[in-house]
Amino acid sequence: MHSIKRFIPASFVVLWATGFIGARYAMPWAEPFTFLAIRFVLAAILFAGLTVLLGSRRASREEALHATMAGVLMHGVYLGGVFWAIHRGMPAGLSALIVGLQPLITAVLAGKFLGEAILPRHWAGLAVGLLGVVIVLWPKLGMIGGGVNAATLTASLISVLGMAAGTIWQKRFASGGDLVSATMWQYVGGSIVTILGSLAFETHTITINGELVFAMAWLVLVLSVGAIFLLMVMIRDGEMSKVASLFYLVPAVTAVIAWALFGEALNALQIAGMAIATLGVALATARQTKEKGTGELRN
Repeated sequence: MHSIKRFIPASFVVLWATGFIGARYAMPWAEPFTFLAIRFVLAAILFAGLTVLLGSRRASREEALHATMAGVLMHGVYLGGVFWAIHRGMPAGLSALIVGLQPLITAVLAGKFLGEAILPRHWAGLAVGLLGVVIVLWPKLGMIGGGVNAATLTASLISVLGMAAGTIWQKRFASGGDLVSATMWQYVGGSIVTILGSLAFETHTITINGELVFAMAWLVLVLSVGAIFLLMVMIRDGEMSKVASLFYLVPAVTAVIAWALFGEALNALQIAGMAIATLGVALATARQTKEKGTGELRN
């Protein structure tokens, strides 16, 4: 079991990075909140079936409420904000850069609300990782157009805060229960936000075609089931500041996938940025041993 867990971080990064594939195919055919609402409802139904199939322990009312709140923040606020901003013209590169602030924000919140001792080496790793993200995304930052305005910037910043706060909430209040049941309730929370957003701001227009069906299937099965479940395992078993640092690797892996599948340019500067981001994550997740009181803590 321990040997399998060693592959969870890398598997999560790769799966999470493929999310742009679904977004790329879905955005022309459905409004963001409407698409996400359908995705989250399908994911909730799927996880409800898994709870029955696997005989998962039923969540208590308190566990369900905390998991739902985590889902409101992690899925509804985070993805809702990102998709809405991009749909309104925010360049994907700039959106990804703003989202890149999430590990730093999470580390600050983890120190304050979870009592995690974040050592100077870990802070250095977070800073180096962010630098790597900037370098990887730099070629795309030149494509700044009219979609960058107060509304899209605010939505992007709120989405980052939502993801950071949601993972902290999950770690502090919702990590003790059954992960399958908890994830089901998370998608209930995400559904609430996106359904309300769809009713308030959208026309619910959907063009059903092969690209949209593929995008929905990919995002539900690969992201909402595979990647999110791996994230829940890491949140339960690890320190939030270290888990969050893995997000620095996502732009690099996304760039490689875009180069391999869609022929997008990948230059030497971006490759250097990937190496720097990897170094930052290595520093941020490095094991440290230090004495504290009468016990020995291994971070």
